[in-house]
Amino acid sequence: MVINMKKIFILGCGFGTALAVLWNKEGHNVTCYSKFVDEIETIKKDKEHKKLLPGVVIPDEIEFTNDISKAEGADIVVFAVPSKFMGAVAEEVAPHIPRNAVVVNMSKGFADCICGGERITCRLSEIIGVFVTNNIVILTGPCHAEEVGRGNPTTVVAASVDPKSAEYIQTTLQTKTFRIYINDDIIGSELGGALKNPIALCCGVALGMGLGDNATAALMTRGLSEIKRLGTALGARWQTFTGLSGVGDLIVTCTSAHSRNHRAGLLIGQGVPAAEAVKRVGTVEGYECVKIALKLAKEHGVDTPICEQLYKICYEGADLKESLRDLMERPQRHEKESYWEIT
Repeated sequence: MVINMKKIFILGCGFGTALAVLWNKEGHNVTCYSKFVDEIETIKKDKEHKKLLPGVVIPDEIEFTNDISKAEGADIVVFAVPSKFMGAVAEEVAPHIPRNAVVVNMSKGFADCICGGERITCRLSEIIGVFVTNNIVILTGPCHAEEVGRGNPTTVVAASVDPKSAEYIQTTLQTKTFRIYINDDIIGSELGGALKNPIALCCGVALGMGLGDNATAALMTRGLSEIKRLGTALGARWQTFTGLSGVGDLIVTCTSAHSRNHRAGLLIGQGVPAAEAVKRVGTVEGYECVKIALKLAKEHGVDTPICEQLYKICYEGADLKESLRDLMERPQRHEKESYWEIT
């Protein structure tokens, strides 16, 4: 049992279950919430999340609940739900969050918000800002739920505008298998996790088309250039994208079968319509993210050719081979231009 045991309330039983297992091993008092009664009952019965974490035994000490009011009394409240549900969940839990609790976001995507930034932390701040005194912290980086839950070595970044809040999360939630670094560029850290999703979806498409490793490497590298250009236009530091929340998350999501973006892209590349592929896989953040990424790119005059082609494939039914041709036949340029633009 850890001396500095905390009460942690996790919203979402997908990735949330993996986090619950991780932090329960450290002696923390962990509760997982889901609004889906069947999901909770199945987990309780099986002592396992068979869909997400097959073979990982869930300790009896972890509480699973449909009662969102049990956030009351928590030291840390963690959002681990898909980005499209973030606003609704935040509004429901906000009155129950203790005023001195630290709020953590694990979701990697975008949310519509009145501040115009489209980042999830903006949306959370709008909803829960009047209820809590601490700044929101994001935990992001190359971390698949399947591997976190099994105790595989994982490194992530804690980012916040408030150094004390980020340091609190680092000190409290780091474990022997879950190492946490700190970054004060919350914009870049959050955008890295969101913008890598469309690139990962594209890599899956390339795999499904049988284009090979060269194409995947090209998409990852040129995709990182797009992330840097758009991210810096939105206020991030370009150096952040060379770290865990940028290239680290990009690599793991583009290359791993654990990634839903990767799996959906594979289906699309094999000829399955994009909407159908997403329906088969489930939550595919890149599918929604590319719409907002392209919108923001146009608003800020940023060139994002990979995202443009992905949007056409996903929402305009573009032919895959034509999109590939359009990318390969773009006007010639010097690679260094990609770096001059962000310095």
